[in-house]
Amino acid sequence: MTVAEILEQAKALSAQERKELVKQLVDTLDVAEPPSPRQYRLSDLRGLGKEIWAGIDAQEYVDQLRNEWDNRR
Repeated sequence: MTVAEILEQAKALSAQERKELVKQLVDTLDVAEPPSPRQYRLSDLRGLGKEIWAGIDAQEYVDQLRNEWDNRR
């Protein structure tokens, strides 16, 4: 029996029977749904990676980057 034939037979069912059919079809799937990616608020990321910048002066770092950029030209 083809999917098209099954669909034709399903159209003869009542709306409630079609809903039950869909539910049972979904329940037969052995596919685990992948977990949804966690949604982060920007405030959740505060302080992330701060240990990388420990002991580094921000102004000196920016000055160094600017000097490197100037030396590329």
